[in-house]
Amino acid sequence: MNENPNDSNINQINQANQIGDSADRITIPPDKLMTVSTSPHIKGGETTATIMTAVIIALMPALVWSIYIFGFRALTLTLVSVISCVFFEFLYQKIMKKQVAVKDLSAVVTGILIAFNLPVNTPLWGPVIGAAFAIIIVKQLFGGIGKNIVNPAIAARIFMFLSFNFMASFWDITQNKLPALKINVDAIAGATPLVYLKEGKLPEIILKDDTLIKPINMFLGQKGGCIGEISVLLIIAGGIYLMWRKIISWHTPVSFIAVAALLMFFFPKGSSDNLNFALAQILSGGLFLGAFFMATDYATSPITKAGKLIFGAGCGLITVFIRYFGAYPEGVSFAIMIMNLFVWYIDKATKPVKFGGAAHGRKQ
Repeated sequence: MNENPNDSNINQINQANQIGDSADRITIPPDKLMTVSTSPHIKGGETTATIMTAVIIALMPALVWSIYIFGFRALTLTLVSVISCVFFEFLYQKIMKKQVAVKDLSAVVTGILIAFNLPVNTPLWGPVIGAAFAIIIVKQLFGGIGKNIVNPAIAARIFMFLSFNFMASFWDITQNKLPALKINVDAIAGATPLVYLKEGKLPEIILKDDTLIKPINMFLGQKGGCIGEISVLLIIAGGIYLMWRKIISWHTPVSFIAVAALLMFFFPKGSSDNLNFALAQILSGGLFLGAFFMATDYATSPITKAGKLIFGAGCGLITVFIRYFGAYPEGVSFAIMIMNLFVWYIDKATKPVKFGGAAHGRKQ
């Protein structure tokens, strides 16, 4: 009896499939198989913990200098702030039954930055309130690290600044240093250079050696202000370290500082000494601290180089506008927080065009 042609074809197909399967197993070893996954496809060795460790190292010189200028009260406030941030992050994640992620050290960095934005004569409950607001309200309620739309430390500073009088009372650097746990309530609170500059005057603060404060003194850190913002030299050193580690890029800090400096030089407020007025302005307050350590926050700043330049320029412009026309002598925190809200739009406007595509999705 002759074989059915259809059966013959089926047998040939089965044999071919078996041969193909065998050949595939022989010619394509498992380590050569293609893996399909979502982006990113290129991964570096940096983790959140290593990045935050680098930021902590970069902030340490400024902390040491603040202890030298203000006393161990600066260290106490920083420790209270850090412990509070770690505690509130741990507590929230435990209550919400989320994975506890305090080991990534992001809460530690937030705690240090909150303390750096406080006057040294802040009561010890101050950083606790700031830490609760930054971690629970600004960070965790938005989904945790990387999902917050504004910088937690900046938001905490603005919240406390608008809520408590101690944020406007700065320690006079001509007074004795503060002990770790006690404040001399009879001591004098001093004005920062920004108070004079707000009135269009150059700072007239007399240092302990009876010399008038000069730009070089302000650059080195012999001036009033918040804990972490007084030594511009050490802040720049920390920023350079982060750029060397490729944690941040130069685009945002340089555009931030450059725009502010140029505007203040060409449009000095009530002073005929353009150069010294501009130097005093950029060396006062938290401009350098904000430019290097808060405007460069990954989650709340643009990802493209052009976007970072635009972001920094916007921060500089708003800072000058608030310092000149606002009710407060400082404007860095408000400027950064305002620009945080425009990051999505900046990224959308500056995103690179796909290969073979058209700008902004327009068809050719």
